[in-house]
Amino acid sequence: MSGYSTSLLERTAREYADKAVMAERTGNYEDAVKYYKAAAQILRRILSINPDTGLREAYVEFIRNYEERAAFLEKSLEKIGVAGRNVESGSQSIERDLVKEPPKITFEDIVDLDDVKKAIKKAIIYPVKRPDLYIDKIGWDKGVLLFGPPGNGKTMLAAAVANEIKAAFIPIDASDIMSKWLGDAEKNVRRIFDTARRIAEGGRPVIIVIDEVDSLMGVFSSEVGGEVRVRNQFLKEMDGLYSKGSREMIFVIGTTNKPWSLDIGFIRRFQKRIYVPSPNYETRLALLKHYCRNLELDPGVNLEEIAKITEGYSASDIVDIVREAYSKVVDELFEKGSIGGKPRPIQMKDLIEAVSKRKPSISQDMLRSYEEWNKRFGTL
Repeated sequence: MSGYSTSLLERTAREYADKAVMAERTGNYEDAVKYYKAAAQILRRILSINPDTGLREAYVEFIRNYEERAAFLEKSLEKIGVAGRNVESGSQSIERDLVKEPPKITFEDIVDLDDVKKAIKKAIIYPVKRPDLYIDKIGWDKGVLLFGPPGNGKTMLAAAVANEIKAAFIPIDASDIMSKWLGDAEKNVRRIFDTARRIAEGGRPVIIVIDEVDSLMGVFSSEVGGEVRVRNQFLKEMDGLYSKGSREMIFVIGTTNKPWSLDIGFIRRFQKRIYVPSPNYETRLALLKHYCRNLELDPGVNLEEIAKITEGYSASDIVDIVREAYSKVVDELFEKGSIGGKPRPIQMKDLIEAVSKRKPSISQDMLRSYEEWNKRFGTL
């Protein structure tokens, strides 16, 4: 085969692959399957005509990727067909797919963050407990944005409030909308809120948690129709929670580590924008005491000193430090062959060594960015 013919086939395969990606991103999954298969077929043709090409390994890898993606989309489309029939015949199947059990977490399990807890209780728990104090008067806030550095309890707070009011818990993320339920992406958004309304009409409060909401509601330099339509549908659904004197007990909690990436229109839909900060010295000390409370510590352990040297560490970092120190003494027990024995007490050097292995995840520049955004948009 001539070099010209090979180049033409390669270019055609690339064009089909590009069309497949674009079709998938815009929600046209049937066309995406067709284009992925076409790209793979053309590459196979190149290999059959020119089996000794130096690009054989690359072609084989591309073929495998395209065919696997096509198979995944086909299988998912079959599920959508079943889901569509379930929508017409009843809502129980969709509700089972959407509503999950929240993690078994209470506000007492979350160390410190008292101001944040109070703000969430005022926004959600008080109206649920006494709606008569709000109805036909001032209403209540139905959108809460929790923002701040990663690893400091935003998702735990959402779970805790759901458990407090025994709410139906609907956790979603961008992959749920754009990939998991393939089909028309904005229909997936509508399905979520329709399900929430059905549950709320039965008298049970509903909490929709959008984790890493910036990945779904952020503004990006390059967008296609799918992302824009999904964002607009979300804005429409959230507006519906406030329209016509709606008194449905449906709350939307968004969590994000990148609040500055959010669309300004979406920010306004969250009346409560609550900063979940990184732990200060007092909080780090409280975290250390909390997670060490059931562990045996050597008398020489100085948790105050550990709290001082962990500035810039998140709450999850503190947990990992304690876990690392405890794992060390347990590992020693196994290595000595004393499986039935008792681990030695955790020593100060164990904790210091654990700290040395983990760098702080929160920089001063990062904190300044959060604090500046909080000054502009925060409501706490």
